Amino acid sequence: MDGILLRNIISDGKDCDIYIKGNVISDIAPAGAGRPDENYEAVDCRGKTALPGMINAHTHASMTLFRGVGEDICFQDWINKIWAEEEKIDDEFIYWAAKVACLEMIRTGTSAFLDQYWRVPAAAQAVREMGLRAVLSYVHLDHYDPATADRQRRECQEVYEESLSWPSTIGFSVAVHSVYSVSERQIVWAADFARAHGLKLNVHLCETEKEVRDCRASHGMSPVAYLDSLGVLGPDVIAAHALWLDEDDIRILAGRGVSCVHNINSNLKLASGYRFLYNELKGAGVNLCIGTDGCASSNNLDLLEAMKTAALVQKAWRCDPAAMPLDELFAMASVNPAKALGICSGRIEKGALADIIIVDTDSSFFLSRAPFMANFVYSAHSDSICSMICDGKFVMRDRAVPGEDEILAEARKVLSRLD
Repeated sequence: MDGILLRNIISDGKDCDIYIKGNVISDIAPAGAGRPDENYEAVDCRGKTALPGMINAHTHASMTLFRGVGEDICFQDWINKIWAEEEKIDDEFIYWAAKVACLEMIRTGTSAFLDQYWRVPAAAQAVREMGLRAVLSYVHLDHYDPATADRQRRECQEVYEESLSWPSTIGFSVAVHSVYSVSERQIVWAADFARAHGLKLNVHLCETEKEVRDCRASHGMSPVAYLDSLGVLGPDVIAAHALWLDEDDIRILAGRGVSCVHNINSNLKLASGYRFLYNELKGAGVNLCIGTDGCASSNNLDLLEAMKTAALVQKAWRCDPAAMPLDELFAMASVNPAKALGICSGRIEKGALADIIIVDTDSSFFLSRAPFMANFVYSAHSDSICSMICDGKFVMRDRAVPGEDEILAEARKVLSRLD
């Protein structure tokens, strides 16, 4: 069979049939309006709701095996500890850790993600085998060492060339870790390389107050203004965190068409801050997305949890219960990151990529007259997601993910070999 029919499923509040042909949504019709031909596998979805697969706009997938390694310590101590741990990893670590990440994202409703981590080809193999969609970034992090910078340039070029043979579900991008960890020469080279090859550029930006303070001391301007002075910022740039901003920063980000990613759980856990300027950025026209960051700081990859926390914190610090409304909140995990990554997903509509999560509403969490999205975000948990389709294929059915036992067993072996 080369098609899937989701019969009697709720989408956008209506009972409908969703037809999937190849890797796209080929049609959406009122429930029972048509008959599938024999090439469609009909799946009875009564009592279930379809949503577009969520998109994690910032994470470090293979940090799943570093979960909890730096608890209750400040950001600088935490990142130094992470960098020390990363000296121990190899391709096998990345491969199995990325598989664990994919497993976790499948179970929590994420069908696509933007990653920034090491040994990208090993991660690409894991993502391909798990059936998810991803954009994987080669990270430039030279610590101002010329030899490291030269090596990373060579590796970036090599991985890019290898990426040309990857399947359409996996894209390649370039990352600059941050203004405090990458030399100016390397930042410019990475940005130029990305632009010359039509790639996205991924960067941590204004994550902590110290980062902003140090950049002003070193360069006489904020990290946003500094990157702009180097010609780095543009619509191809996706900035993670964007937490410590002033009015000029917001004006620059909006003017350059930069997408910004809110990572609330990581920011809270590391005490980086909580006053994400959602209203101000939205008002300026910035494309706003949501991410989890890596498991070493957020401890999980659950976007549903991240959405709830983001909304609650936004409402609390603004003393405004209308802050970050539900439709805008889910857009940060769907249509907005799809726009940032340049992929035709994040919507359930004819012609869109068939990345769909199926939510089982037969539980107490949905037993109310409240709108579905209110119950999904504020009441339910991600285990209400019973199935997922990515690129037109089931990657989870009735909470079963192929190969789960092997993934967990091999990940335990990898962990046992670390010091």
